[in-house]
Amino acid sequence: MISSFTMTGMIIQLLISLLFPIGLLIYLRKKQLFSWKPLGVGILIFILFSQVLEKALHFVMIDASGPSLKWTDSVFLFVLYGTLAAGIFEELGRYFGFKWMLKNNREYKDGLSFGLGHGGIEAILIGTLGAINALVLANLVNSGAFDATVAPALPAEQAAFLKERVLNTGFDEYLLAGIERMAAISFHIAMSLLVLLGIRQSRFIFVIYAILLHALMDVVPALYQTGVVTNVWIAEAVILLFGIAAFMFTLKIRKRFQV
Repeated sequence: MISSFTMTGMIIQLLISLLFPIGLLIYLRKKQLFSWKPLGVGILIFILFSQVLEKALHFVMIDASGPSLKWTDSVFLFVLYGTLAAGIFEELGRYFGFKWMLKNNREYKDGLSFGLGHGGIEAILIGTLGAINALVLANLVNSGAFDATVAPALPAEQAAFLKERVLNTGFDEYLLAGIERMAAISFHIAMSLLVLLGIRQSRFIFVIYAILLHALMDVVPALYQTGVVTNVWIAEAVILLFGIAAFMFTLKIRKRFQV
């Protein structure tokens, strides 16, 4: 049985992942630091570069049976590939969006809005929909309907893994997942501003910095995924620290857009 306490964690994850980007949008509009077109382009770029192109490469490169590459069991190479793939696709996506789709949107507010679109849609797709999925599965398990409805439609091992995961994920992990989405949005906003500043100053090196920073942030979570790091709190703490640093960077870099 999944406790009501654990299901409350799912609801908290859902609410944070949905309401935080919406609340930030309202706040930025109120402060006149928002523009709709960059928001929409940020959403489009995330879907195209992260959910379509990057996942297509993962399909070719990653073994479907576990966290490893198809041609090697090396954890180092898996982590190197995974972190760099995320950095390259998402940061080059930002570069493409600003360079060719937002030629007349190069202000500070445009970077904020692009990052919010990019990070906000990620929060909704991963955090909100993930929480809804967990709630549905939890109710199916608690009612005894999981084995009669979901399990027959899946391979036995996959159904068992899915059920075990829902049963063993606690309140704290759902809460952490919601907080992680907030930190990720902060990071996406900062990297959007960094890439945009690179375009404004004709310094592509800033895009390289964004790629490397993105990859660096993903190292510990990737090590957790492979089992090298076994404490989820360590992985989430790293993401939170990057989110805080990104927030400070976002505030500090504003003056660079006023030149």
